[in-house]
Amino acid sequence: MGYTLNEMVEECRVVLSEDRDAVGRNAVRQIVEKACKDDDFVAAHLGPDNDIPRQVLYEDEDLDFCILVHVSAPETGLPHGHGPTWAIYGIAAGITEMTDWHCVDQPEGRLPGKVVKVKSYDLPRGTAQLYNEGDLHSSRRENEVRMIRVEGMNLYGVRRPRYEEAA
Repeated sequence: MGYTLNEMVEECRVVLSEDRDAVGRNAVRQIVEKACKDDDFVAAHLGPDNDIPRQVLYEDEDLDFCILVHVSAPETGLPHGHGPTWAIYGIAAGITEMTDWHCVDQPEGRLPGKVVKVKSYDLPRGTAQLYNEGDLHSSRRENEVRMIRVEGMNLYGVRRPRYEEAA
């Protein structure tokens, strides 16, 4: 039997109960990588019958984090951050090209902030990347990608500043 959602939840709860900062988040990133590499976990939550773009599998009432799965169509996303929290992207199937950005002009009111590209890199199956508060990034997918994500809090409906590439 493979890795289960209940095991993942319990491991995340233990880690985040002890440390919600750098050490704990990195440990959660490693847990996400373990789930992404487990064929049974991926089949159970991201198998071919799942076509839901964003699905919350678990949301912790005490520690606020949530575990989600995403079935993401090919697209090029805009630079963004996760506002008041952090997020971990884990790739269970496919490849996502991530780009890190540096803000050169903060957003003001309805005007988007301006960013410049820092670097791009691929996230293949079995890898996970942590984005802390203030980390700006974007994703590009040439093909469908199936992803496991952990957010420090459920970001559904949370307004976040907009950014665009500086001219």
